[in-house]
Amino acid sequence: MYRKQTCGELRIANVGQQVTLAGWVQRVRKMGGLTFVDLRDRYGITQLVFDESDGNTALCDKANHLGREFVVQAIGTVRERASKNAKNPTGDIEIVVTELNVISSSEVPPFTIEDNTDGGDDLRMQYRYLDLRRSCVRKNLELRHKLAFEVRRYLDSQNFLEIETPMLIKSTPEGARDFVVPSRMNPGQFYALPQSPQQFKQLLMVAGMDRYFQIVKCFRDEDLRADRQPEFTQIDCEMSFIEQEDILEMFEGMSRHLFKALKGIDLPKLPRMTWADAMKYYGSDKPDTRFDMRFVELMDVMKGHGFGVFDSAAYIGGICAKGAATYTRKQLDQLTEFVKRPQIGAKGMVYARVEADGSVKSSVDKFYTQDVLQQLKAAMSAEPGDLILILSGDDAMKTRKQLCELRLEMGSQLGLRDKDKYSCLWVIDFPMYEWSDEEQRLMAMHHPFTSPKPEDIPLLDTDPASVRANAYDMVINGVEVGGGSIRIHDAKLQQKIFEILGFTPEQAQAKFGFLMNAFKFGAPPHGGLAYGLDRFVSLFAGLDSIRDCIAFPKNNQGRDVMLGAPGEIDQKQMDELQIKVDLKK
Repeated sequence: MYRKQTCGELRIANVGQQVTLAGWVQRVRKMGGLTFVDLRDRYGITQLVFDESDGNTALCDKANHLGREFVVQAIGTVRERASKNAKNPTGDIEIVVTELNVISSSEVPPFTIEDNTDGGDDLRMQYRYLDLRRSCVRKNLELRHKLAFEVRRYLDSQNFLEIETPMLIKSTPEGARDFVVPSRMNPGQFYALPQSPQQFKQLLMVAGMDRYFQIVKCFRDEDLRADRQPEFTQIDCEMSFIEQEDILEMFEGMSRHLFKALKGIDLPKLPRMTWADAMKYYGSDKPDTRFDMRFVELMDVMKGHGFGVFDSAAYIGGICAKGAATYTRKQLDQLTEFVKRPQIGAKGMVYARVEADGSVKSSVDKFYTQDVLQQLKAAMSAEPGDLILILSGDDAMKTRKQLCELRLEMGSQLGLRDKDKYSCLWVIDFPMYEWSDEEQRLMAMHHPFTSPKPEDIPLLDTDPASVRANAYDMVINGVEVGGGSIRIHDAKLQQKIFEILGFTPEQAQAKFGFLMNAFKFGAPPHGGLAYGLDRFVSLFAGLDSIRDCIAFPKNNQGRDVMLGAPGEIDQKQMDELQIKVDLKK
């Protein structure tokens, strides 16, 4: 056998045993007549020692010629180390090697295979197989495995069936752009890669499968961010004969199970916040509730005192940063420049400090009396030492989103966004529709199969824009980790929704006929949700990007720099697919 033990399992209790290890050379250190080699595998690092005083100069010479990342086999005896390493689980022992076999040599790696590597992102992605040897990256994949395992354990205990759905499907409108796949056997026609298994899982409910889940790859051709990849993994779930409360209870239970199994955290009952309140108090449908700093509307206090910016505003809102009155003028100017960045788009920022004596000093003192500033302090529930930051604008929703960015920035600067602290909630009662300036029509905020709240159904005829959906998102630390809805199971209501979205009966039949036809044969009430597995893992691992918990991710341009994908295909393949592309253009 190449190995009988791993590089992470030996302890002081193994002293005196003969062992056989195999792995990669982490580093080689020569100290007088001793040579030390750190041998690494997936399970840890064990120190090997070669002693010239033993008389085996050939063995020591062989060890001295090892390079980083050589793959070797070492046979020897475990002994207690004279100088222990408390930071390493195997740091109490070392292996006195009697036989060393080089299995394969290695060129000098392009970056150090250590947690604090000298390799940049692009270089590490180009040699991702080397990057995966680093323990910090490996631990992310181990966490991912454990999370997926616990998901299956929980859902199996709740009588869910794991069912696979097709990867080659029909392209449908709404939502993000599809990745399309040409069909050789059907020239001029294309499959799409699924953005989610949405329609199939609804069909499974019609089929009587009752409780379905799948840990599934999904694909969206959209611009990338830290929490997006062109291909990603969902924990996709659906249930029959349920209402919204059943879904929330079931998957709150799953989240509680995951937190306990993977983090040792007893998750309390999750609070619920309506979408309207989330936007009003946080300017976001995924509020970070690890810290307070809720918005306070200040129209009644700050408007009508001669400050033109506020007097002409449609919205004035502020946040109170506790204990931040010590901010210098330079820091406040930097915050002003932050909110004026094109990505945020505010025209400026007003600030006010609450002094130790309770008086208020602001950047617009000449427009406001101390009495008005005291009203501001009271409205903000501010105390001596606090800093009040105010934004205003012509569009209330847009200004709230700008204030959201300022709130998150202040939370980061004040150390309030602790990655080891978790604040979870449900956001419920989303709008059914949102207006698309590009399409000049109402679009489904989630997808066209989402059910309206029963009490809002009459508004579909008179005021569809005000209809609320039976939709819900789970938010953790300001990240939407999952979301879903109760589905429409009535064919007539589904047809009405299609009409509001601008589909003719013929278009709806062409796009979704298979689902509408299925509903004619006895569709149960059903609903579900999907969690982003990548996002869940990245939160548990304290990562800034989901890329670091995916084995082979794409870069910010959607490219796999290791494989060189996407790339051109040869002319023979193009001819078989009957695709003509003018590459000169």
